Amino acid sequence: MVRVIDPVIDSVSSVIDIEAATVVRGQAELLRGVSWRVAADERWVVLGPNGAGKTTLLNLAAARLFPTRGTVRVLGETLGAVDVTELRTRIGLATVALHDRIPPGEVVLDVVRTAAWGIVGSFREQYHMLDTDRARDLLRQFGVGGLAARRYGTLSEGERKRVQIARALMTDPELLLLDEPAAGLDLGGREDLVRRLSELAVDPRSPALVLVTHHVEEIPPGFDRVLLLRQGEVVAHGPIHDVLTSANLSATFDVPLRVSVSDGRFTARAA
Repeated sequence: MVRVIDPVIDSVSSVIDIEAATVVRGQAELLRGVSWRVAADERWVVLGPNGAGKTTLLNLAAARLFPTRGTVRVLGETLGAVDVTELRTRIGLATVALHDRIPPGEVVLDVVRTAAWGIVGSFREQYHMLDTDRARDLLRQFGVGGLAARRYGTLSEGERKRVQIARALMTDPELLLLDEPAAGLDLGGREDLVRRLSELAVDPRSPALVLVTHHVEEIPPGFDRVLLLRQGEVVAHGPIHDVLTSANLSATFDVPLRVSVSDGRFTARAA
């Protein structure tokens, strides 16, 4: 396998610092000896086939899973030696699991605002006007400002994805993790989301970004690093234009592929 490795990043300045992490569940090794570092100003894509370990890796980075072996540091804190409840408030996360927890009857504005309390589903909490204004601004940023009074369960798949990302940004996180944000979207919805994520990626005020996907076509321009996973192991990682090659992608998906780039967008076809 071809391996391209980034220069070593100082672990003090990195927001994710994973060293030789292995995750075992039952008899299966979901990750095997993975090392990966992410700096605060980087925008990463994690790419690989089904079962590659992408979501497992994201859960380590989100402090929602502990390694069986190895060391995981997130935002300077070592998992197993820190209160992860507090650590998680510093991380924005949008996943399918989050979608499943949001009550269908929840008003969209509250779906976003409740992130300020670290809860899903509003109850009796009180919000400052600044919280409400921020939630509305984030909804507008992702093109769903007009849906603030709608019930979450009435939204389309694309609208739900954008609301989830707005919620993930509500607490002004230091790290934003997006698990397959374009999954299930039609072409128009995917392209709209890719454009908005590209705007987020090129904004220097944005937190460190990690986006998990199966498809190179879903990579927004502005994401500058890629990590390729196959069967729980790293195939290659580093600068996206050096690593996302036909040879590396073919090794990752175990099929001959040809990668091309046009206007900052990647495509892959059978060779």
